[in-house]
Amino acid sequence: MSHYSSRSNRKLILASTSPYRCSLMERLGIPFTALPPRYEEQIDPSLSPAELVKQLALGKAASLAAEYPDSIIIGSDQVLESRGRIVGKPGSPERAREQLREMAGGVHTFYTGLAVIDAANNLKFCDCVPFTVTLRSLTETEIRDYVSKENPVDCAGSFKIEGLGIVLMEKMEGDDFTALIGLPLISLTSMLRRVGINPLLNDTGM
Repeated sequence: MSHYSSRSNRKLILASTSPYRCSLMERLGIPFTALPPRYEEQIDPSLSPAELVKQLALGKAASLAAEYPDSIIIGSDQVLESRGRIVGKPGSPERAREQLREMAGGVHTFYTGLAVIDAANNLKFCDCVPFTVTLRSLTETEIRDYVSKENPVDCAGSFKIEGLGIVLMEKMEGDDFTALIGLPLISLTSMLRRVGINPLLNDTGM
């Protein structure tokens, strides 16, 4: 991934090396660099899921802003709330099957936080985009076979909606489907236009 060849020659940096977020960024057709954030996540139980993900997204972006002061930094984070509690990544096939048993037949909300920092111009934007999914009832065989086929151990909730996980759904509700994957592109492109980057313009609008 290369940097900008725009007039200001500023880099656009995604503070994430997630293949899901990188794939979404590539849809915009804008050159960017993906870097791991230098940020240690801390979960504040006093915050609502929406406030929590905004804090985490902003922390990720800010962790690179000092090192790359002339760049525009994008940070994003996501949590899943299910039955009043935060659900993390399963980490193992066994735990993935347990999560799907717990979530089957229920309504669950993903909260995706997004932050854009333009330190050179002292600009900072932050947002949270929720997306709600309803899983259908699942048989033990379906759960076992799904986990075996997709191995969703790195996905909160234990399913990959951009893959076979779509067949687990009964209903999905939200303003931006890309938020569910981890990077809300509608909100992101709105923020980028505010810092002078327009994916529809050949010179990136800068």
